[in-house]
Amino acid sequence: MTMTERRRFRRRNRPLDDLPDEDISPVEPLATRAERLARRETKTSAAQATRRAEAERVAEAARLQQQVEKEARRQREAERRRTEARQAEAAARMAQTTRQTGAEHRVETGRVSTEPARPEARRGQTAPRPAAPAVATRTAQSPAPLQQRGWDDLAEFSVDARHLERNRIVTAARQDPAHAAFDILRTKLLQGLADHGWKRVAITSPTKDCGKTFTAANLAISLSRHQNCRTLLLDCDLRRPTLHKIMGFRDPGSMGDMLRGLLPPERHLVRMGENAIHAGHNIAFGFNGAVEPYASELLQTPRTAETLRQVETMLQPDVVLFDLPPALYFDDVMAFRPLFDGVLLVIGGGLTTDKEVREVERLLGKNTPLLGMVLNKAEGTSLDKYTY
Repeated sequence: MTMTERRRFRRRNRPLDDLPDEDISPVEPLATRAERLARRETKTSAAQATRRAEAERVAEAARLQQQVEKEARRQREAERRRTEARQAEAAARMAQTTRQTGAEHRVETGRVSTEPARPEARRGQTAPRPAAPAVATRTAQSPAPLQQRGWDDLAEFSVDARHLERNRIVTAARQDPAHAAFDILRTKLLQGLADHGWKRVAITSPTKDCGKTFTAANLAISLSRHQNCRTLLLDCDLRRPTLHKIMGFRDPGSMGDMLRGLLPPERHLVRMGENAIHAGHNIAFGFNGAVEPYASELLQTPRTAETLRQVETMLQPDVVLFDLPPALYFDDVMAFRPLFDGVLLVIGGGLTTDKEVREVERLLGKNTPLLGMVLNKAEGTSLDKYTY
């Protein structure tokens, strides 16, 4: 039996009908060398075309990016020039107002000083010679001191005790035992500031939701009850302002315009009016309702420093509190560092880690006085033992 006559191999238990048919189609001839070279050249040309297209796309993207950056620089330069023009115009208006006020004051003072007393002469008697005005009369008619006149001229806003209670301003009604912690913080803060001759305090936190604005508002209300302390609280969280919402103030205005010198401080700052929470009148607020996209740039401009100096000259506050953004989110606190004396760091219980606290200390530097750390949202503490 030859190989061709032998029965084909099949798998065990496999039907004969399932056997594949033999492929007797002719085999394609092998490609010639010229055909192989042509295919290789075609692939090479296609790859080169793809690389050229990719290079052109990258070059076009780079060109468009350069155009966008150029346009952004042009817009920033135009905005800077407009800002400088507005600042110069505001400074000119302020200087003109100051000159007019000084001239009116000098004219009024001269009129009061040179006007003689004119007592009425009784019938049948000779009128006495005009006498020079007494010193007490001249002092009574002279204008009030600049800082007192500026403080009293601030607009007042009404206080809603229920709104403050809903927003956890525990120092307002003083019914929550937690208000004692803010009174202790107030006393320690005043002692520390007095020891060093400081007045500007920045209040910040490592991250959001730690309660820095809550702490600033409660501390300010506690300071307002100190008769010999005049307090100013400014909302310098220009990226996410919320102080006006906590205090229930509906028309906060723009803190950025005041810092730029476009809005006089006496037209922006407000005081507490008569209230049922026995908060003193020695507190003023600077609210903010306008978000500033370039907050850190604004906070470190010379115009901001000059505005704060003018505010202190006009109002003569003993303590100035700045509600600033979280220190680890933006560079606002670092940009504002030359303008405050010390910092209060608010730590959120269950939120803030030791690493975040150390990172804030590293960013602020060793030369930044840490006036204290306030632990907020602490769990497992009983305040009943602090009632008396």
